[in-house]
Amino acid sequence: MILSVTRWIEKMTIVPPALLVGLVLTGCAMVGPDYTGVEADAPRRWHSELAGGLRADELSPEALAHWWTTLNDAELNSLVARAVTSNLDLKNAHARVREARALRGISRAAFFPSLDGSASAIKSRSSENAGTGNENDLYKAGFDAGWELDIFGGVRRSVEAAQADLETSREDLHDVLVSLLAEVALNYVEVRTYQTRLIQTKANIKSQQETYELNQSRFDAGIIDKLAVQQSLYNLERTRSHISTLQIGLEAAKNRLAVLLGRKPGSLAGELAEKKPIPVPPLTVAIGVPAETLRHRPDLRRAERNLAAQTARIGVATADLYPKFHLLGTIGLESLSGGDFVDWASRAWSVGPGVSWNIFHGGAIRQNIEVQSARQEQALINYEQAVLRAQEEVENALVAYATEQRRMESLRAGTLAAKSAAQLADAKFQAGLVDFNNVLDAQRAQLDFEDELAQSKGAVTSNLVRLYKALGGGWESKAVSRRHGVSNDGLMDVRDQTRPQKSPLHWVNHNETAQD
Repeated sequence: MILSVTRWIEKMTIVPPALLVGLVLTGCAMVGPDYTGVEADAPRRWHSELAGGLRADELSPEALAHWWTTLNDAELNSLVARAVTSNLDLKNAHARVREARALRGISRAAFFPSLDGSASAIKSRSSENAGTGNENDLYKAGFDAGWELDIFGGVRRSVEAAQADLETSREDLHDVLVSLLAEVALNYVEVRTYQTRLIQTKANIKSQQETYELNQSRFDAGIIDKLAVQQSLYNLERTRSHISTLQIGLEAAKNRLAVLLGRKPGSLAGELAEKKPIPVPPLTVAIGVPAETLRHRPDLRRAERNLAAQTARIGVATADLYPKFHLLGTIGLESLSGGDFVDWASRAWSVGPGVSWNIFHGGAIRQNIEVQSARQEQALINYEQAVLRAQEEVENALVAYATEQRRMESLRAGTLAAKSAAQLADAKFQAGLVDFNNVLDAQRAQLDFEDELAQSKGAVTSNLVRLYKALGGGWESKAVSRRHGVSNDGLMDVRDQTRPQKSPLHWVNHNETAQD
């Protein structure tokens, strides 16, 4: 039997020349636009005045990737480490990367021949009125092979699009990571801010409680009237009422942190029960130059990769204008009797080229090319819009960080003055030189200033977190990207470019032979 199969294969000498011709033909240029890339039009320097310790010094990728360590808070470092391993949004993004990788594998599979096996045993009877009325058996087994020759590059463009989609999903993963780490830090700062405000509020309650008790004792002694007692009481209760609001905010921030770490709400209550100060930003912060930021931000890299994928899909659609060439073959056994099914005489085979061509589809193919071209134009516009939004986000973060520091210094000075005023007012009231309204005003001012100062301290640190997020911090880029058709920095040039007839893309023109 083995010798028979060997002789059978030797007779199929027609196949190698056909395969050789196909391999030569697949070297043809791909139809559709060749993606050459775009580069963000970044200004040389930031528009906002750098103040509050901000410097346009070079920002190392390592420092940007681990920006939260500049706050020198061990608890925050621990929360970040756990969030990276347990956050559900991040796990979902990882799954999307695996999905895109598998879809790229499906696209690549079209490069290779397909082989299918089948076997059947059929018993049939013809009609006596239309035939002989005899019963027949038919036994068949074999393999069917097919290979589409990618002469005009439709498959290659499909793989190109799938590769860009994979890179898009990776940048989406990076973007999720950037947002996650910023959210963890922001909620942690919020926890510490609420704790600081609670400490200050409780300290004010203790002081006001002492004032109330002193006034009550002086009233009982007939030194003062009932008005001062009631005023000190409502001032105390007003301050006590703030505790509930602060506790609600504190618990919400803790619960949000737990969810960001992929844990149940309330699971971090014990860990964060100890009250610690608000993390303090470093004295100086390097932010680099705009071009570095636009090169590093994952959302811009994602938009650029989406543009590359959509450009390749124009080529996929364009390939439908041209004929598709195939190599087809079957090999198997056929017999009317099961007894001689494996005999040499039961062999059957066929091999040869095939061609198919979409001659007329009412213009649907060209309309699909127009659809993909319009989507490519939208992708380019989305990229340009993302660049503008990124610059806006950074500029706003720069202003917010520097301005809030100035506000914090004013509040710090006001807090010192309010404390001094409260002490003086209380002393004069005890001496009978002023009425209790002066004490009330001074105490309320002290409480307000202390509370606003705590909020401002938290806002300064939060604004630094938002600045690092705007700079694209929180993920670590390997070496510069070396993508097909894209410059080493992984970005592309939008300036002085045009979309198809107006785009940074080069068309391979075969339309003179195309049919639709």
